[in-house]
Amino acid sequence: MTSRPFVALCAATGLLVLGSAAGVTWLAMSRSGASAASASPMTAIGGPFRLIATDGSTVSDQTYRGKWLLVYFGYTFCPDACPTALGNIGDALRRLGRLARRVQPLFITIDPHRDTRKVMAAYVKAFDPRIVGLTGSATEITIVAREYGVYVAPKRSSGEDYLVDHSSFVYVMNPEGRFVATLAGSASGAEMAAQIETLLSKAPEARR
Repeated sequence: MTSRPFVALCAATGLLVLGSAAGVTWLAMSRSGASAASASPMTAIGGPFRLIATDGSTVSDQTYRGKWLLVYFGYTFCPDACPTALGNIGDALRRLGRLARRVQPLFITIDPHRDTRKVMAAYVKAFDPRIVGLTGSATEITIVAREYGVYVAPKRSSGEDYLVDHSSFVYVMNPEGRFVATLAGSASGAEMAAQIETLLSKAPEARR
């Protein structure tokens, strides 16, 4: 289970954390402690990436230019935070109606050791088929998690049944790939939809 007080502490302090599990070494640093939608000057959040989608295609941040991205980091074996966040994202998409065509949710695994393309494909489909699952090598995942300031700390285990503490934020990136806000993964679908609609309504393309 995610250690919420500890994650909150790391998010607030920008703590640098090293951890390992199943032979994977991770580097994680949280740079965002927001718990609701919030505009921010922290444009350093986010960056270029190349990962593998569940259909086997290689995608990058450039693949999704022109779309508002909802980027969430988690893993399919997560017992609580991830299914809650993805369920809320799916509900938000349904509530947005036609506006959802301007949005692309991405679920990036922080556990590539277990989250194969097949596992990821079945998992995201259960919440909403519009959510794209992305995986990659341990190094690629470490880099993109660091770019977004995601806190990741696998719990030590001698077997395959281990948990991973992680922050639970949805990062909103504008169509140019710049960070504009965070949404709490625990926010309801109605709350997320309202916050996303507000952001979209203020965008230049909405006023043309």
